Amino acid sequence: MTDYRQRLLVFAPTRRVASETFVRANLAGLPFEVSAYFGDEFPLDQPGRFAYGLGVLLSKICTRLGWLRLAELPAAFVAWVLIRRHRPDVVLAEFGFHAVRVMQAAARADVPFVVHFRGSDLSANRRLGVLRSRYRRLVSIASGVVCKSRPMATTLEQLGASPSTILISPSGANPALFSVGDPALAAPVFLAVGRFVAKKGPLQTIRAFAGQPQGELWMVGDGPLLAEARRLVQALQVQDRVRFLGVKTQSEVAALMRQARVFVQHSQIAPDGDSEGNPVSVMEAQLSGLPVVATLHAGIPDVVLDGSTGLLVEESDVDGMAEAMTRLMADPNLAAQFGLAGRERVLAAFTLEHHLQDLTRFLQQQIRSTTHF
Repeated sequence: MTDYRQRLLVFAPTRRVASETFVRANLAGLPFEVSAYFGDEFPLDQPGRFAYGLGVLLSKICTRLGWLRLAELPAAFVAWVLIRRHRPDVVLAEFGFHAVRVMQAAARADVPFVVHFRGSDLSANRRLGVLRSRYRRLVSIASGVVCKSRPMATTLEQLGASPSTILISPSGANPALFSVGDPALAAPVFLAVGRFVAKKGPLQTIRAFAGQPQGELWMVGDGPLLAEARRLVQALQVQDRVRFLGVKTQSEVAALMRQARVFVQHSQIAPDGDSEGNPVSVMEAQLSGLPVVATLHAGIPDVVLDGSTGLLVEESDVDGMAEAMTRLMADPNLAAQFGLAGRERVLAAFTLEHHLQDLTRFLQQQIRSTTHF
């Protein structure tokens, strides 16, 4: 007798975004047979994948031309065909803006349908404004919705989602990749990891660092604000103490975290309304035994306990962030104490395995509670 593995069909905008979690899920032996289709793939030798990529492309073109009534049809038609082919027990769509392209297919197929919101798809003013009416339709169709933080859940409820259909589950960090360092013995280094975009607050981080009497600031990442960040460093005359390290692999970031004393991130609501979900880099820093100086933004306070695992300030409070950074840099033992408590907190509730277990239970719940054929 062979064991039956429940079938999960995934639709995602790009392979880069969605594949990692579900490849890990399969490798970990979670109870799903996963088939995934990505909107940026056009393999000529795989007709189904090519058709889905083409359908998504046509939907994007219709949207850009303003043909909104037609925009959902190409991707939805291919998705419906794929649902008929795979006969999944549950369908998962990654990102709200992508889920609206396939929601009619899921509704017509009468299959449990879960949408995974990740952050910018639910916060940026321009995107949310354009999609608001379709998001209302989306949450009425979806049997379940996954998001990263309580503020995101509140937005979903305002769009009409029932609280009983929402799962709040941060993506989680991987303990196998991020081992603990010792901030008490580390060099006086502040570490920031993230794209140089407004919601990550790299310019605010630099301004907070500029008043520090000692130490260096290492910044990992790339993005549209990098050039402005370099100019700001020159203007503040801290170019000898700020290092721009560029994009790094996970293993390289893990090594840098073991060398630093404090992790810093000034997350904030960007001018266009974009905001974080629950930054994975913050969890990875805590797994590495680093104390965190960050903001009271999105899901960060759920993970970082102010005064216990790090220090949190209000968004845009550069002076407050500078004071918090000074406090931890001047007291290596306190930094180590916060770092150890942060690692224990992430291990207890915010690892990748916790997220996958939460997601598995939630998907199975949708299968059990929805009758479909």
